[in-house]
Amino acid sequence: MTLLPEDIEQYISEHSHPAPEYLQALERETNMKVLMPQMISGSLQGNVLAMFVHMLQPKNILEIGTFTGYSALWMAQALPDDGMITTIDINEELEDMVRNYIARSQLAHKIRYIIGNALEVMPTLEDTYDMVFIDADKVNYQAYYDMVLPNVRRGGFIIADNVLWGGQITQEEKLKINGRAIRKFNDYVHNDPRVEHVLFPIRDGLMIARKL
Repeated sequence: MTLLPEDIEQYISEHSHPAPEYLQALERETNMKVLMPQMISGSLQGNVLAMFVHMLQPKNILEIGTFTGYSALWMAQALPDDGMITTIDINEELEDMVRNYIARSQLAHKIRYIIGNALEVMPTLEDTYDMVFIDADKVNYQAYYDMVLPNVRRGGFIIADNVLWGGQITQEEKLKINGRAIRKFNDYVHNDPRVEHVLFPIRDGLMIARKL
C-alpha cells in the first residue's frame, strides 16, 4: 500500500536499511497465509518507526493493533534493553504466529503481547507512555486517542497509521464508514490544542502528534 510511483517506492526500498531475516520471513508468511495482508506495515514504514524509536529513545511504547507483529518487532529491535512495548490485538487467531516470531526474534523480553479488546484492556494498564502507535480498527481511532492521551508523558508522541486512506481522504463522496472515521480523526487531531502535529505522506499516511 503506497501513494508513490512503483519505481520510486522500489528505489526507496533499495536505499533503506534491510529488514532482518525474521521480519522478511514474517512479511512473506503474512502475505501467503493471512487475510488482508496489506495491513502489514511493510519495510519502509517499519524502518521509519524504528528510526523514531532510535531518535526519541522511549522506554515505554504502546501499540494498539498488533496484526502479525511486524511493526511491534521493528520498534522492539530499536528499543534499549530496558525498554518495553505493550501491543494489544483482538484477533486471537493470529496469536500463534505472533508469538512464534517474537520468540524467533529473541526480543521477547521487550514485548508484552496482550490479546483482547483494546478499549477494555487499556484502562487496566497503569503505564505512562513515551510513544503510542495506533493501527487498529479505524472507527475507534478517536476513542483510542482520547483514552491514551492522558497516559502519554508531556513531550511524548502518538502516531496513527492509514490517515490518507489510500489517497481517498480528500474525496469525501467516496469515503465509507472507515474512511469517514479517519477523516473525522484527522480533523479532531488538527483541532486538538493538547498536541502539535504533522501528517507524514509515508506509505498510507502517518499522523504524528506530540503532547504539549
